[in-house]
Amino acid sequence: MTSDAVRRVQSGSPWEEAFGFARAVAAGDRVVVGGTTSFKGSVLYGEGDPYEQARVAFDTALEAIAEFGLGAESVIRTRLFLAHARDVDAVGRAHKEIFDQVRPVTTFVVVTGFVDPRILVEAELEAYRGAVDS
Repeated sequence: MTSDAVRRVQSGSPWEEAFGFARAVAAGDRVVVGGTTSFKGSVLYGEGDPYEQARVAFDTALEAIAEFGLGAESVIRTRLFLAHARDVDAVGRAHKEIFDQVRPVTTFVVVTGFVDPRILVEAELEAYRGAVDS
């Protein structure tokens, strides 16, 4: 793949098709993953559990960057959107379990809601192809 090539990956989310977006896009050395929830198809995993929703969202986002040969060690930025400030510790614990050794820059934002009121967490990732020394 040349540095100016752009490649997109779909994850099967019903919103990707309905709204016309990709789960992840690679452009040059950057791979960005859009807002990812704990939905897999039409099934919400971890309903009522912010920790579990965060784990599933991270797993889905990491599956997307795996399509480009990358893993958690390549992640340089995460953005976490929470329905409730009270969930920051649970979501932070899930984040630490995955990214503790990587230490990406991270932003936590409390929002007023999501497209489905059962969603407690939405995650975005940005990865860099040169993040790991060969």
